Amino acid sequence: MESSSGEELEEEFPGHEWITPQSSINAAYQSQTEKGIRKICSELLELKDAIENLSGNMQSKYLAFLRISEEVIEAEQELIELQKHVSAQGILVQDLMSGVCRELDVWFKSNKEEYVKEKDFQTELDEILSDDTQDPKAIFLDKLDALLAEHKMEEALLALEAEEKKYLVTDESSKESNPELSAFKTALFKRKAILEDQLVWWSEQPSLPITELRKSLAGLVKIGKGSLAHQLLLKAYGSRLQKNVEAFLPSCSIYTETYAASLSQIVFSAIAKAAKETNTLFGDSPMNMNRIIQWAEYEIETFARLVKENSPLPESVSALRAACICIQTSLSHCSFLESYVLKFSKLLMVLLRPYIEEVLELNFRRVRRKIVDAARNDDILLLTPQEGSPLSGAVAPNIILTSSGKKFMSVVNDILDQVTPMTIVHFGGAILNKFLQLFDRYVETLIKVLPGPSEDDNLLESKEPAEFKAESDAQQLTLIGAAYTIADELLPAALSKFFDMQTEKKGAGGSSEGLGSGSIYSIEYKEWKRHLQHSLDKLRDHFCRQYVLSFIYLEGKSRLDARMYMEQKTDDLLFDADPLPSLPFQALFGRLQQLASVAGDVLLGKDKIQKVLLSRLTETVVMWLSNEQEFWDVFEDRSVQLQPSGLQQLILDMHFIVEIAVCGRFPHRPVQQLVSTIITRAIAAFSARNVDPQSALPEDEWFLETAKGAIHKLMLGTSGSESEPEPEPEEHVALHDEISDSDESIATPSTSGSEDSFASANNDDLESPSYFTDPEA
Repeated sequence: MESSSGEELEEEFPGHEWITPQSSINAAYQSQTEKGIRKICSELLELKDAIENLSGNMQSKYLAFLRISEEVIEAEQELIELQKHVSAQGILVQDLMSGVCRELDVWFKSNKEEYVKEKDFQTELDEILSDDTQDPKAIFLDKLDALLAEHKMEEALLALEAEEKKYLVTDESSKESNPELSAFKTALFKRKAILEDQLVWWSEQPSLPITELRKSLAGLVKIGKGSLAHQLLLKAYGSRLQKNVEAFLPSCSIYTETYAASLSQIVFSAIAKAAKETNTLFGDSPMNMNRIIQWAEYEIETFARLVKENSPLPESVSALRAACICIQTSLSHCSFLESYVLKFSKLLMVLLRPYIEEVLELNFRRVRRKIVDAARNDDILLLTPQEGSPLSGAVAPNIILTSSGKKFMSVVNDILDQVTPMTIVHFGGAILNKFLQLFDRYVETLIKVLPGPSEDDNLLESKEPAEFKAESDAQQLTLIGAAYTIADELLPAALSKFFDMQTEKKGAGGSSEGLGSGSIYSIEYKEWKRHLQHSLDKLRDHFCRQYVLSFIYLEGKSRLDARMYMEQKTDDLLFDADPLPSLPFQALFGRLQQLASVAGDVLLGKDKIQKVLLSRLTETVVMWLSNEQEFWDVFEDRSVQLQPSGLQQLILDMHFIVEIAVCGRFPHRPVQQLVSTIITRAIAAFSARNVDPQSALPEDEWFLETAKGAIHKLMLGTSGSESEPEPEPEEHVALHDEISDSDESIATPSTSGSEDSFASANNDDLESPSYFTDPEA
């Protein structure tokens, strides 16, 4: 478009030369822009090449600089060695000169001739140094100097030892003058110092074999430097130990579970070798033992620090396994060192205890979170043939577990798999207490899963809602059964090795001295089981409380309210042809019977758990009646008139509750005591409202027989007119009189004809419309 418009302009103004055509302008600028871009690209390429050359030169120069630095360091080391050699040669020359001067003095003193022929200095020196006139001591010193100059330390040591025995040990004082002997001793001491320096320098060589080290240290002992030799021995073993540890540390991140045991092997084997060498070379003097103990304590402190610094994450299973193996191997090494009279077990535990306790605490926090999550999400109840039974199962189960119960035992076994025997001995009590805390948290989580508000402020916060709620009786009983199975069977069996070891140690005369507060001796099995039972009691009481409250506050005629005793007809119950308990208590009996039937399926083979729950439910109802002040305030309301039939009905209801416990074969003494208190209080309340209990109440036997008959009628689901006569029980208790002290005061169920409890009733009867009968109808 633009080119066509330019051509048109050229055609319109062909005669104007001062106007530049558009095509020329475009061609000119296009060529210049292209050239500029190419030029810039060329410069950039050149700049790139220059940078690459510069980088290459810098790298090569840097490598050359490093190489020169290494050469400088090597040259410095060579200069130091040369300086030492020059210094040794200078000492040798000085000794030679002093020896020459000493010989000259001796020669001048021994020459007592009157005529002394003048000789030049060189001639005199030749005569003095001749074999005929030279002193044996000077010859020995020259020979010793030559051996020292050639670093023949063993030969020098032997020669020096022999010369000391010859001139210093034997009595030569009568043959030699004191100045001469003193000078010779001084010369020997100087050369002994040189030999000592050479032996020390040789012993400090890092690559010196252990056999050569022993020879050097033995030489130091021979010249009277035993303390210095022992220090050099410990220094050498410390240096070797440090190199071995530094070589091993990079592999700690690879061998996360066994790194601590390997470090323990490296450290304690070095201590054992040093102790053995000490006994061999220096003996077991107290000074040497103190020195090696101080050195070993320092190395053990370093070992404990390295274990902590190179540990995996403290809350991981690897850290727990590494800590337990570390305790096992380290204490085993300490037991071995006791043969050298070196006891480091207490020091080791003082250093490692905080780390072990931290690892244990963080690991239990980790598994606690797992258990809480598993219990909150326990939406599927796992009852396999190996772990439980179906609700209609005919085979008695051995184990009842839910998915959260399986998770609990899984994390318990994961921790137990890491624990070693020494860990149990020193930390067994602490571990057992943490398992108690773990089970308590598991129970608290189950309480959150059960319906009903929790009254325990220490339970999980409401901001942690349970994603699963056990609504049905079967689900709730399965959770409770799983908790009882864990507490009564699985957890004690899993932890049996703790208490077996405790019994074994006590039988062998073991003592808890020096083991710390968390040792296996710090807790007894009975006390531990008592804490487990306390956690189960919390779960049981919560279930019973919410179950009873849901029954008490039912809407309709089945609601448990004291006003129902105000609405009784004026006639006595004695004249009623078919007296029955109040509707709420009939409903209670039905719910207990239904719950017992479900428990018989869900908790098959767990009769103890069934009886505990049903007994506690019965007891909870009576406790509520005894403690609920609003219930008793109704009887004190003088605006409502009380009738004798109300008192009769209340006492009949209380006897009915006792008969429920007796019929169900529950422990009924607590219920009897509470019922007796309620009857006494009720009689006092009605007496205060001008109701004479003596004239209003029949004999106790009437209430007993009526309660027994009511249970029989309710179990059969009929009016009771066709039922068989009931057998007379051997013994009953007068509830509003004195209670018998015997726990077997009511020994047999007072129902007729059958040995089964009310739990055997058919569920179809519970759902029948004619099951409950209003006593006023």
